[in-house]
Amino acid sequence: MATGKPVVMKPVVILGVFVADTAYRADRQPRMGETILGNSFKLGPGGKGSNQAVAAGKLGADITFLTRLGVDAFADMAKQTWNDAGVKSAVIDTPDSYTGAAYIFVEEGTGNNAIIVSPGAAMLISPADIEAHAELIRSAGVFVTQLEQPIDAALKALEIARGAGVTTILNPAPAASLPDRIYTLCDYVTPNETEAEGLTGINVSSIDDARRAADALLAKGVGAVIVTLGEKGALLHTRDRSEHVGAFNAGPVVETTGAGDAFNGGLAAALAKGVEPLEAVRFACAVAGISVTRHGTAPSMPTLQEVEALLVKA
Repeated sequence: MATGKPVVMKPVVILGVFVADTAYRADRQPRMGETILGNSFKLGPGGKGSNQAVAAGKLGADITFLTRLGVDAFADMAKQTWNDAGVKSAVIDTPDSYTGAAYIFVEEGTGNNAIIVSPGAAMLISPADIEAHAELIRSAGVFVTQLEQPIDAALKALEIARGAGVTTILNPAPAASLPDRIYTLCDYVTPNETEAEGLTGINVSSIDDARRAADALLAKGVGAVIVTLGEKGALLHTRDRSEHVGAFNAGPVVETTGAGDAFNGGLAAALAKGVEPLEAVRFACAVAGISVTRHGTAPSMPTLQEVEALLVKA
């Protein structure tokens, strides 16, 4: 991301969810009513928004994460995780609920995953909470949110960010039905293939399919669409350009959990440095490419030095 000019890092604010990941690895998923032996278990930090904040923080971004937590051991884990990654936090403590948790099954042979998320206190994030943190959002250069917390809170935050001229990124995950007006508030929407199909009804099994889905999202009022394509990389699609960026091979794939979060955190960090969109997508693909070579979610996020080294080799 070197430009030869002094880099001015604009602040990044991410609204989202922290959950404690309980990750199980086994040869296959159990059928209903069946018990099987697993190969390993790991407890660690997760949640899409938190993972994205950790990714951005480890890349050197000036990042603040906005969420609700319970008052419990998993909340302590969250705060320690953010502190270690250089992430500032705006936490609404919620003693009458619990900090979220997730069940993650990882298929040993492929690294593919299946996930159940129980967001806990984060499901209580409200538009009033967002209004209370409006100045934080307005102070950002880049604002990111996803759909693990209530959509009305995400919508309010995007409205505040857009009104202040902040660059807005919506990662529409997990897939959900969205109000039409949310699209016009998004400078970037970053679905994966499944999410793009859910939002548009267009099956995405090729790059050309991704372009058709992206056109449908542009028609809804989105500024730019970035469809993440797993091992095929990502597609940046706007009204005047459509560029495919290939995936980066940083080594054998260990698991894909958190790859999309790595991508979105990397994208936010790059845009906050003023990197032009195509180069920001390439940078984000490199971040994701490294993340899939490691176990876990937050622990898999690479440093800026690691990403820059991969970009130089590519």
